[in-house]
Amino acid sequence: MWNTSKRTNNFKRTATLLLLLVMAGCNLPAASTPTPDLFATLQASTPLTVSTPTLLETPAFTATPVVLILPPTALPADGVPAPSPADGLMGHIVFTCQLFKVQARDQICIMNADGTDYRRLTTEDSKKHFYPSLAPDGQSVVYSAFYDTDNFEIYELRFDSEVNRITNSYGVETAPEISPDGASIAYTRFSAATANYQIIIADRNGNNAGNIPQAFGWDPTWSPDGKRILYASDRQGSVQLFTVRLDGSDRKAITSLPAIRGRSDWAPDGNFLVTYSGPAWNRELYIMNADGSNVRQLTPGGGNSQGPSFSPDGNWVVFTAYFDHYGDDHGCEIYVIRTDGTDLRRLTNNDYCDYQPRWGP
Repeated sequence: MWNTSKRTNNFKRTATLLLLLVMAGCNLPAASTPTPDLFATLQASTPLTVSTPTLLETPAFTATPVVLILPPTALPADGVPAPSPADGLMGHIVFTCQLFKVQARDQICIMNADGTDYRRLTTEDSKKHFYPSLAPDGQSVVYSAFYDTDNFEIYELRFDSEVNRITNSYGVETAPEISPDGASIAYTRFSAATANYQIIIADRNGNNAGNIPQAFGWDPTWSPDGKRILYASDRQGSVQLFTVRLDGSDRKAITSLPAIRGRSDWAPDGNFLVTYSGPAWNRELYIMNADGSNVRQLTPGGGNSQGPSFSPDGNWVVFTAYFDHYGDDHGCEIYVIRTDGTDLRRLTNNDYCDYQPRWGP
């Protein structure tokens, strides 16, 4: 039987892990006003910096100076408009929905790409679920969820059957994404013993899991041809984006932006990347060529925009922002914008946060 001291220690470990995951795996601010504090300035999709050995990496790409894309007009006084049928938004968007306004009880939701048919997928009210991603065939969603004390595992929820637990590491595994051919899965594994974040590749069912050599980082996403992984890492100092082959070869640092965070995406044609960067409450989306060149700001200023994902046709980007409720902890909604920076649209309008969107079929 557990005694009082052991229960207290167990609670403290759980609370500490949940605090780390709040700072490491979500896009939410830590303050109710746009005044940054210690936690608010921590990178929302970036783990805490740890002391690690210096590794030899390909020199960082020296990016072209950022060209800001300013909004063509001021945002409407009554808020960002909803999409119209003329926008041609297709597919589905899966995301983390904070239905209970408590991160420890976050759920996974899905909606049509135009914001209609919003519905909840996960059913365990008392457990945290986050980092969702749709399978390439659109028939399932993978995500990370609380399993036990100090333990987050990867799950796959098939829309026609059941939920399957993919990993069994009894560690902290997050940010899953299925490969373009549907055969493999990439995700982040955190090791408490080494304080390292590593990119893991496994079979779709979780078998044959192994880390990509020297790929210490988080938030992996596949190239459209399935040959490379894009991820965030602080192994050269500041957090930047890297690409690497699955065998660990040809590792490249491709960005030179301040306050890169993670949760980036690769365009379906393989030619562009989108990410987000900036201090707390002043984050913006940036789009660039796949080699890190021609960086330009995508989002209008003032929205604290973050967590982007390309549409399947490559014409739009979905993301989280606060255009309509800036400074409100529960004010993050999901928006879309064309890749040329026009036609900003709002998809959700709730009194709680919807965040971490990923677009799929």
